[in-house]
Amino acid sequence: MSSLSAAEANRNFSKVLREVRDGHTYVVTSHGKPVAKIVPFDAHSPARAAAKQVLMDRLRTQRGSRPIGRWTRDELYED
Repeated sequence: MSSLSAAEANRNFSKVLREVRDGHTYVVTSHGKPVAKIVPFDAHSPARAAAKQVLMDRLRTQRGSRPIGRWTRDELYED
């Protein structure tokens, strides 16, 4: 895990993202204090599944669940 300032992260964002995609992790600092962590995305994480379930529950309770074009809202969010 490497540390870089917010200014460095901003200047080199594309490079940072390429390295994160390859498995590298960064801690972003502001004025020398850690403020964020950039980590590789885990498509199978429990947090992602829980967030998707919350979103789907919310969408089902919203008004306007009529078909949109050829698809319904639920069909747009199927796995």
